Amino acid sequence: MAKIFIDGEAGTTGLGIRQRIQALPRTYDLEILSIDPAQRKDADARRALLKQADIAILCLPDDAAREAVKLAEGLNVRLLDASTAHRIAPGWVYGLPELDEQQGARIRTAKYVANPGCYSTGAIALLHPLVTAGLLPEDHRVSINAVSGYSGAGRVAIEEHEKNGGPAFFLYGLDLHHKHLPEIRHYSGLTHSPLFVPSVGHFPQGMIVSIPLHLKDLPGYPTPRDLEATLTKAYRGCEHVLVLPPETRLLADALANTDRMELRVHHNGEQVVLTARLDNLGKGASGAAIQNLLLMLGL
Repeated sequence: MAKIFIDGEAGTTGLGIRQRIQALPRTYDLEILSIDPAQRKDADARRALLKQADIAILCLPDDAAREAVKLAEGLNVRLLDASTAHRIAPGWVYGLPELDEQQGARIRTAKYVANPGCYSTGAIALLHPLVTAGLLPEDHRVSINAVSGYSGAGRVAIEEHEKNGGPAFFLYGLDLHHKHLPEIRHYSGLTHSPLFVPSVGHFPQGMIVSIPLHLKDLPGYPTPRDLEATLTKAYRGCEHVLVLPPETRLLADALANTDRMELRVHHNGEQVVLTARLDNLGKGASGAAIQNLLLMLGL
């Protein structure tokens, strides 16, 4: 029996992970270790559970996640961090199994795995194959727009929406220093940080990441079919990522409560809009963590 400690299980991502573990077939034989709520900030109590666990999943703010890593030093526990703290840190494997053909194997044997950000998952899934194939230059100036359900905006925002109605829509991160930018740039292969404009809509779960491109600005003037074929090849055989035909209208919450991601190339012949649609709490958070957990356990 593998023992799993979710450090921060009372938060949105932690609750989602716990529910998904409990829904797994019993043949997986997993035991969840829980801390007394009164001791959730007690370092000794947390270290005791880290010592018992085979894998600890950190669903914590960045500073608390770094503290948990220090608490785990010298212990025989593997860590899966859902925070932003270690996504591009040396010694940590990025938890996007579809990144390339070897990434799943890297996750399977890693001691430290960093779960991707929700926006990052969509953006990297679109950009990385195109940069790798040379269709999108590494130094291309990329703009990314995205909208997410309010469940990813934190407890205060969730309460605002669910109790008081909340705003219909708002942009944020307009200082242009969103915390997902470093990992997007790093794992997409770009040499410049994208211009990223995230937003939140008045719906609980779901997300669309969109990237506009002018094909004439790209070397060799690739066709929309070239871009779609490259994405299709990159994700052929992937269980959670699908490349689908373009549509004229996309609903952001259509994949709520699933762990799938849909990629599309919308176009008019000379311009394209790349889109990734996913659940910000599914493939963008808890669902991705379960995918990584099962890989780490060899299941």
